[in-house]
Amino acid sequence: MFAWWGRVVVRARWAVLAAAAVLMAVGATWGAGVFGELTGGGFDDPASESSRAAERATAELGRQGADVIVLWSSDTATVDQPAFRDPVAGAVTTLRQRAEVATVTTWYDTSAPALVATDRKATYAVVKLAGADEDTRIAQYERLRPALDAPGLRTEIGGTVAFQYEANTRTTEDITRAELLSMPVLLVLLVLIFGGLVAATTPLVIGGLAVLGAFVAVRLLNLVTDVSIFAINVITLIGLGLAVDYALFVVSRFREELAAGRSTAEAVRRTMLTAGRTVLVSGLTVALAMASLLIFPQAFLRSMGLGGMAAVLIAMLAALTVLPALLAVLGHRIDAVRVPLPWRRGTRRGRPAEAAGGGAWARIARSVMRRPVPYLIGVAVLLVVLATPFTRITFGGFDERVLPADAAPRVVSERIAEEFPGGSVAPIDVLVSGVPAEAVRPFTERVSTVAGVTAVQVAASRGDTTLLAVTYRGEPTGDTAQDVVRELRGLPAPAGAEVLVGGRSAADRDLLDSLTDRLPWMALLMAGATLLLLFLAFGSVVLPLKAVLMNLLSIGASFGVVVWIFQDGHLSDLLGFTPTGFIDPSNPILMLAMLFGLATDYEVFLLSRVREEWDRTGDNTASVALGLQRTGRIITAAALLLIVVVAGFTTGGMSYIKLIGVGMIVAIVVDATLVRALLVPATMRLLGRWNWWAPGPLARVYRRYGIRETDEPAPAVPETRHPAFTR
Repeated sequence: MFAWWGRVVVRARWAVLAAAAVLMAVGATWGAGVFGELTGGGFDDPASESSRAAERATAELGRQGADVIVLWSSDTATVDQPAFRDPVAGAVTTLRQRAEVATVTTWYDTSAPALVATDRKATYAVVKLAGADEDTRIAQYERLRPALDAPGLRTEIGGTVAFQYEANTRTTEDITRAELLSMPVLLVLLVLIFGGLVAATTPLVIGGLAVLGAFVAVRLLNLVTDVSIFAINVITLIGLGLAVDYALFVVSRFREELAAGRSTAEAVRRTMLTAGRTVLVSGLTVALAMASLLIFPQAFLRSMGLGGMAAVLIAMLAALTVLPALLAVLGHRIDAVRVPLPWRRGTRRGRPAEAAGGGAWARIARSVMRRPVPYLIGVAVLLVVLATPFTRITFGGFDERVLPADAAPRVVSERIAEEFPGGSVAPIDVLVSGVPAEAVRPFTERVSTVAGVTAVQVAASRGDTTLLAVTYRGEPTGDTAQDVVRELRGLPAPAGAEVLVGGRSAADRDLLDSLTDRLPWMALLMAGATLLLLFLAFGSVVLPLKAVLMNLLSIGASFGVVVWIFQDGHLSDLLGFTPTGFIDPSNPILMLAMLFGLATDYEVFLLSRVREEWDRTGDNTASVALGLQRTGRIITAAALLLIVVVAGFTTGGMSYIKLIGVGMIVAIVVDATLVRALLVPATMRLLGRWNWWAPGPLARVYRRYGIRETDEPAPAVPETRHPAFTR
C-alpha cells in the first residue's frame, strides 16, 4: 500500500501541491479567524451538582453572580468623602444606562460591609452583564471597559468575565510570541541538521500547513459544537512540533535513498514504504491518545482533544501527501543551497560507518547490550527518583494566580481577599428549592455554624426558591472552601426541600471527582489503542507492552518534576509564576494524553528501523544496534526541535501553559535519551527473540493485516519457546 501511495503522489505531485497551496490560503484567511470564534469557558461538568445548581438558580431566580468586579481605590480619600463618592456615583450612573449592563450593586446602595475595605479607602461594585452566554458577556465587557473608570480614582477590573477576557487575550499573545521565537530558531537548527537551506525549509512548510489546516478544521468543528480557545495552544504546539518531526524523518530517509543511487521516483516510493509507514503509525497513535480526552464531559478537555486530533492528523496527512509531492519536484535539489559546516565534511553521501552498523549510536547500543542489567537498573532507579514527588501531588482548581502578578483580575482578587471583610469574591451558592423563604431560616442558621463559614446571606428569593451566599476565609481553591463545600453537602435538607451546593469552590470539587471517575477509562483507551497499533506495526505482543511501561516511566518522571516545581514552588522566580501549593487536575490529564502519544512517537521511530533490520537479518543484537544508529541522530534532532517549539510557550504569561511546557520538555528529554538510547537497547537485549513473539493466531493476523515496511507477505517467524540471551 505504501509503495503504491508513493507512486501515486509522484504522478499527482503538482495537483497535491496546488491543493496544499489552497489549504494554506484558506487557513491564513478564514482559518485564522478561529481566534474570534471559539469560546472561553467549558470547565464544568454539565451533570455535576454545581452545574445543576447554577442552571436551576438561573431558571428560577434569574442569572446570579458577579460578572465584573470594579474596584475603585484612593490613597487619600475615603468612600464617605465627596472626592471619592462623586466620581463613583457618576461612573455607576453611566453604567446603569448602558444596554450591556443588567444590574450594578454598590456599597452606596446596600451599605453592605463586605463592599468596603477595612481602611475605607476602597470599594467595589458588582456588575452583572446582560449577555445570555459567556462569549456575549466577554464581548460586552470589551465594549464596556472604558466606562468603568472613575476620574481621580484608581480603577482595577476583576471578576469572572474580566478573567476570561484576560486569559483569552494572553493566550493569543502567548501563541504569537511562541511562534515568533520558535520559527527562527527552528530554521537555524534545521540548517545545522540538514546542512542545506532547501532541506531545512521543508519541515517548516509542513509545520505551517499543519497549523493552518488545523485552524480550518477546528473552525469547522466549532460550527457544530463548542470549542474552547485553549485548543489553539494544543494545535500550535502539537501541530507544529509533530509536523517538523515527521518531515525530519521523511526528508532524512529520502536523502538516504538518493544517496544510495536511486532515482527520485524510486526514492519517494521507498521513503513512503518505510518512513511513510512509520509516520502513519505514529500519527494514528498520537491522535488516538488525544481522542481519549473526548470521554470527559468538560468542553475544555474535549476541545483539547479535538484540537490535538486535528493538528496531529493534518500533520500526518501533510507528511504523507504534500511532503512527498514536494520531494518529487525537488529531487536532488533537496540538497541545494548547502551551508558549509566543518563537522559534516566528508559525510555528505555515503556514511559508510552507518551502513556497516558502526557509528556513535551503534557503539552506545552495543555498550548497553553488553551490560544490560546495570543499565536497566540504573535508569529505572533514576526515573523512579524523578517521579517520587508525584506521590505527594495535591489537586486544586485554578484561579487568577495563573495570570501574571500584575494582571488586573488577579490584583482585584488578591486585594479583596486581603483588604475587605469576608475576603472572598466567590461565595459558595446554596440553592434551596421546594419550600418558602420562611422555612429556610432554620437551615440558614445551621449553615452559619459550619466550620470555616464567615457569613450567610440571602442572595435571591422568589416563590419556593431561595439562594444563599456563603462566604468563608481564604481562597476559593483553598482547603477551607473545599471543607465547607463537603460540610454543606452533608447537611440535612429542610423537610420537603431540595438543596444544591454550587459556586466556584463546589465546581472545583466536582471537577476533581469527574476527572477521577473517568481517568481509568482514559488510560484504558490509550493503552488499548497503543497496544493494537504497535502490534499491527511490529507483529509482537511483547514490544507494545514494553512500550506502554516505558511511556509510564518517562511520564512519571515528568509529573514528578512538575510537582516539585509548580506545586512546591522551586524555580518559580526563574520561570516567573506564583506557586499555589496544588496542581489543577486537568493539567495532568492533558499532559498524560499528549506525552503518552509523543513517547510512543519516538518508540515507533526507533522500532520501525529495528524491525526493518530484524526482517532482513534475523539478528536481534545487530538489528538494535543498526536501528539505533540509523534513528538515534534523527530522534535526538526531532526531540531538540520539539523542545524549541515547546520552550516558546514557557515564555508566556499563563502559568498553566508554563506547567505543560516544562512537563513536556522533561518528558521529551527523558524519552529521547534515557529511554530510547539506554532502556530500549537494554530490554531488547535481555528479551532477545522474545521481542518479536506473538501467539500463532495473532502472528497470522499480523502476516495478513499488519502495517509492514514491505509489499511482500510477512515471513513466518519461528515460535520462540525460550528467551534468547545471545545473538
